[in-house]
Amino acid sequence: MFFIVTIEYIKPIEQIEKATEEHRAFLAKLKAAGKLIASGPFQPRTGGLLILKTDTPIQAEMMLRGDPFNVKGLAKYDIRQWKPVIGEELFK
Repeated sequence: MFFIVTIEYIKPIEQIEKATEEHRAFLAKLKAAGKLIASGPFQPRTGGLLILKTDTPIQAEMMLRGDPFNVKGLAKYDIRQWKPVIGEELFK
């Protein structure tokens, strides 16, 4: 299953920038484990988006508990199951 995660910053951008390197290192580990398909910030930088591959929404939520943005209370997350249709071949 795929999940789209929108991240919304809830603290000033200065705090976000201080934690960004740690956040990206966390995401790199998810990518290496085959759980993160893609990620990136919104422009303007008010949050970002993740595409996760996992078996259940609970697993997606559990993964994100370790995100430094989450641990430090810098962002809130909206996790939604997603079924690619057009372009689905990109996700096989």
